Amino acid sequence: MTEKSAAERIAKLRELINDYRYQYHVLDQSIMSEAAADSLKHELSELEAAFPHLITPDSPTQRIAGKPLAGFKTIEHSRRMLSLNDVFDEREVAAWLERIRKLDTVNVLFADIKMDGLACALVYRDGLLEAGITRGDGFVGEDVTANVRTLDSVPLRLKPIAGMELGRTEVRGEIVMYKADFEALNEERASKGLPLFANPRNLAAGTMRQLDPQLVAARKLHFRAYDLQRDDPKEVPSNTFAYDTLSALGFIVNKQYEVIRATAENVMRIANKWEEKRKELPFNTDGLVIKANDRLVFERLGVVGKAPRAAVAYKYPAEQSTTKVKDIFISIGRTGSATPVAMLEPVVVAGSTVQMATLHNEGEVKRKDIRVGDTVVVHKAGDIIPEIVEALTSLRDGSEKPFKMPRECPDCATVLVKAKEADAVWRCPNNSCPSRTWKRVQHYASKTALDIEGLGEKNVITLLQNNLISDAADIYTLTPEDILKLDRFAEVSAKKLVHAIQDKKTPPLHRFLYGLGIRHVGVQTAIDVSNSFKSLDAIRKATIDDLSAVDGVGTVVAEAVVEWFAEPSNAALIDKFEQVGVVVQPVKETSGPLNGKKFVVTGTLNSMGRDQAAERIRQLGGTFQSSLGKDTDVLVVGANVGASKLSKAQKYGTRQMNEDEFLKVLETGSLDNNS
Repeated sequence: MTEKSAAERIAKLRELINDYRYQYHVLDQSIMSEAAADSLKHELSELEAAFPHLITPDSPTQRIAGKPLAGFKTIEHSRRMLSLNDVFDEREVAAWLERIRKLDTVNVLFADIKMDGLACALVYRDGLLEAGITRGDGFVGEDVTANVRTLDSVPLRLKPIAGMELGRTEVRGEIVMYKADFEALNEERASKGLPLFANPRNLAAGTMRQLDPQLVAARKLHFRAYDLQRDDPKEVPSNTFAYDTLSALGFIVNKQYEVIRATAENVMRIANKWEEKRKELPFNTDGLVIKANDRLVFERLGVVGKAPRAAVAYKYPAEQSTTKVKDIFISIGRTGSATPVAMLEPVVVAGSTVQMATLHNEGEVKRKDIRVGDTVVVHKAGDIIPEIVEALTSLRDGSEKPFKMPRECPDCATVLVKAKEADAVWRCPNNSCPSRTWKRVQHYASKTALDIEGLGEKNVITLLQNNLISDAADIYTLTPEDILKLDRFAEVSAKKLVHAIQDKKTPPLHRFLYGLGIRHVGVQTAIDVSNSFKSLDAIRKATIDDLSAVDGVGTVVAEAVVEWFAEPSNAALIDKFEQVGVVVQPVKETSGPLNGKKFVVTGTLNSMGRDQAAERIRQLGGTFQSSLGKDTDVLVVGANVGASKLSKAQKYGTRQMNEDEFLKVLETGSLDNNS
């Protein structure tokens, strides 16, 4: 066969095979048998082997990579992958609608089945698949491109649609394993005497994090799309448009979605319809996603913390089961909290085995009257966290033992205390408590903090028990020779761990701040504080009033931060980090005409969402603040503004401007024209 005829045949084979993929996976139709399709793929593979220079990245033969990966890189999301706030009943749905209607006009909602899988973003450049990225912490995810390419439900090249052929297209969705495939896989494993997998969601997530794409290809996973993003948001005006376009581009989308008038009654009608009917779906689900259909409205409503205002997840009541409480023990957290935890006889709840459940605090145990030996009802709050609902007191036989809160820490024998009489939680005040120490180090190394690969719970405990470290700063002094003394490590793994640690010697400020494990300081709070103060030194010197001025911080969090840095042992730890060569990176201001100018946006802007406004400010070198402070230069005032920020702006003498004036600043890059 000549090269010309081979090229023509290859082009036709690719087109037919890709059309088969689209018909089969997206339209649920089959234009040929699976055997016939396999035969065509085999012919294509042989032709490409004979003419390897004719192989293209979007060829169906390129779905399966041959070699395992060395490890996953991380990729920053172009736009944050958000999570959703949960609602559980009609009252909460109505309250959500009331809140967002105070800020904008929301007449139409888009409701779809919430899939229980691994969230993933696919990036296409000029129609060709460029990257597959897991959600990660919302800001940064793992590069799973090689694994994504093995999924038949993922187009390697988008079907041509006017307006979508060029530029960057991002498709977000869920990678799921269908229930039937999961059951078949477990039946096969049972016949071979292998341990069974717990549930489809965990298996899908675990499979996509395998370093061998061949293993991923061997398991039947499906990508189902739910979001379409372009650089210009106006190209995707609504969620209905997004779904229609996604289907036309070659993706599977849920056909169960509905567009409804924005009332709590309509939401509940759909929720009630699917509560039992969801069992007929091919994939697992724990609820619905409800969001404003108008994407412009969605953007204008903005984001609070980790979740968009214009969307919620309606969660069905968690699956429940009964089991026995074998024992109740105290778990000491990294901040010293002494939490009663029930050890249970293993029971399957919502698809996974539960052996422990939190009892929250001493008061909760008394209120529910949970005793050792009780038969209890267990559920997963939000289908995630195991929790005891109640004790079935009528089944007691007299052998049950009431729980008594110990007065000493079970790990270091220090007397437990309460900072305030009204506090619900007892705490171990000993900073050197073994449980507090290893959990602090593990937290510092966790994915949402410094993200140090290989420094999980077992390795941290081993390092502490062998006196190789005493705190998080000590990890930077470790050498391969130190680690080789431990049974868990060989030369390669020891060097790999040391390299992973040394690679995180220049952490971004917000990750380092979160990694310190300060009580009440979560990921978003760490970002807000870092963006406000810019450097670790400035945060250390900040007063309670300074910190309280940061939007979303408040007095309780501010007191916790000031108290943490004032503690001598913590101050010594920060000094120790510096001594071992850790250089915390300050928040850098982008160079531009608005250098040094700090902006706060309040209310609703008609022309853009708050995140977009923040990005425009940063592009011009300015600083976007989430709350008004004494150092704020400009308060941009949109619609539906509360009186508190305006009053604070007047108090501080902060300059105010309306949306038109703000747009002029963005256009000219100058504040002088608006004096």
